[in-house]
Amino acid sequence: MSAATEQDDDLLYEVRGRIGYVTFNRPAARNALTFAMYERLAAICTHLNESDDIRALVLAGAGDKAFAAGTDINQFRAFKTPEDAIAYEQRIDDVLKALEACRVPTIAAISGACTGGGAAIASVCDLRIASADARFGFPIARTLGNCLSIANYARLAALIGPARVKDLIFTARLIGAEEAGRIGLVSEVLENREKLLERAAALAETVAGHAPLTLRVTKEALDRIGRLSRIAAEDLILTCYMSEDFREGMDAFLTKRQPDWRGR
Repeated sequence: MSAATEQDDDLLYEVRGRIGYVTFNRPAARNALTFAMYERLAAICTHLNESDDIRALVLAGAGDKAFAAGTDINQFRAFKTPEDAIAYEQRIDDVLKALEACRVPTIAAISGACTGGGAAIASVCDLRIASADARFGFPIARTLGNCLSIANYARLAALIGPARVKDLIFTARLIGAEEAGRIGLVSEVLENREKLLERAAALAETVAGHAPLTLRVTKEALDRIGRLSRIAAEDLILTCYMSEDFREGMDAFLTKRQPDWRGR
């Protein structure tokens, strides 16, 4: 069985047989995502669409603390104009679209924190499994005071329902693996990270052995259904990202203090 590894510091890509493995590799930063990591993930997905050698893709985080703890907050420091905010959400959405459009089944192996951009990535994977210590959520209402794109709200609502999306966003809480399984966010919960990665590899081999066209057409059909609910809503993004509260939230997060929300 052949194996190939490509290393790009913060994101690793390895091929073992007919399975590709992506590892978010910033364990000291809870695998917080840089723009380069987002772009690398999209490039891998595009590459897989041009090759018939790989039959499944597994995504996981390095270390035992996180799958991925959202976008690295330092990347927001340069935000100054409405165009910056729109460009950021468009950039992330392009990456998520690339992951959704990936020819092969994608499997998120979630352990530790899976929040913000990391949770968005997990949400668009075809299958999600978790270790018992997994925690999932979008705590933006108590951290930065920003928002999700309309496409991400639609994806989440399709996955767990509008009421649960409101619960997650409004309370800013992180749900554990047991609750995630109960609401259908993950399909399996494993004892620990070691068991999780073993199961992810076995699950990838299972789907890799099935009819590729059946899986590909199923993915595309469901994606077409999902696209019907994704309308433009740039005004909502600007309401948050151009606000005083967003600046306050970012500064409070980076200086490790409680934000003083003003609603403007």
